Amino acid sequence: MFIPFFLELKAAKVPVTLREFLSLIEGMEAGIATFDVEAFYFLARTALVKDERHIDRFDRVFRHCFAGLEAVSPSEVFGEATIPEEWLKKLAEKYLTEDEKKLVEALGGFDKLMETLRQRLAEQTGRHQGGSKWIGTAGTSPFGAYGYNPEGVRIGQEDSRHRRAAKVWDRREFRDYDDTVELGTRNIKVALKRLRRWVREGAAEELDLSGTIRSTAEHGYLDVVTRPERRNAVKLLMFFDVGGSMDDHIRIVEELFSAVRSEFRHMDYFYFHNCIYEGLWKDNRRRRVDVTRTAELLRTFGGDYRVIFVGDASMSPYEISHPGGSVEHWNDEAGALWLTRITAHFPRSIWLNPVPEDHWRHTQSIGMIRTLFGGRMFPLTLAGLQAATKELSR
Repeated sequence: MFIPFFLELKAAKVPVTLREFLSLIEGMEAGIATFDVEAFYFLARTALVKDERHIDRFDRVFRHCFAGLEAVSPSEVFGEATIPEEWLKKLAEKYLTEDEKKLVEALGGFDKLMETLRQRLAEQTGRHQGGSKWIGTAGTSPFGAYGYNPEGVRIGQEDSRHRRAAKVWDRREFRDYDDTVELGTRNIKVALKRLRRWVREGAAEELDLSGTIRSTAEHGYLDVVTRPERRNAVKLLMFFDVGGSMDDHIRIVEELFSAVRSEFRHMDYFYFHNCIYEGLWKDNRRRRVDVTRTAELLRTFGGDYRVIFVGDASMSPYEISHPGGSVEHWNDEAGALWLTRITAHFPRSIWLNPVPEDHWRHTQSIGMIRTLFGGRMFPLTLAGLQAATKELSR
């Protein structure tokens, strides 16, 4: 399976050599990345990519060649070997067919789901695997890990496979978006030019070097020429959804984040997960101990700020509509109430969604967020950014 990978890299114009390919094989034979897809990815990238300009091409080929590798038996790939216990656990997961998934029914609403969980915790006395009732692994129970239920509570599972849980009962870690990323697409640069046409009240002055040289040559003495600072004076506040399904959109969001940070003198930002509630944060490593109260934020930032939300708006509808609906904690007030307060305080606010617009109708929560924003949701595309900045400049 490695030879097609090598040939596809060459077809994608990644300048990989036979010597580098043999180095990768030697690394695999030495056991550097045995049974670990992530370790294999980094080993292959280290051995085969000499220039960071080719990483994107490498990633596309890697995804194409090794999609679903975790679901393949190690013996199919590497021959007979001792299989780690963690792999056996994964292989024991129950993968349902589409017809079987259609037979799984939700318990009948968020309140019923939480009440049933309380009853299960009180009744269950031991570990359980499979089945449709107890808290355990695999199966179709609404509670536990590595199973399937469209409106369940995920307990004891490191990451999400279906992104359908109504609540997650485990501590999760997110990472901050990188605001130093160099823009990778011309589209975002072009779209952000509209931001420069916003009003520049109170903009500082900066040296106009070419104007100074020209004026000095004309007058025969040093004639310093200045111009309004190019960085925009408009005040901007951004809220970034982070973690979960937003992991699929990290790169495009980092590109946007980096561009906006370089463009605006008065720009501030906060993170949230899925929906905004009573608290926000600026550092994902300290999101449980260094929290900014949303009510305090509304008192701190004036209504003259332009506000941009960035998120896929893809979540359980309960996270928007119900107290206690948050996927990670018990919120006393519904997310919809906090979003209404924010949009009322900041009348010039919009939502940017990295999900393709023709997919929005398939996700109920996207429709709910869009309604709360009075239709001011725009796709994170060239046309969407142009429409969004036009809306904010009114």
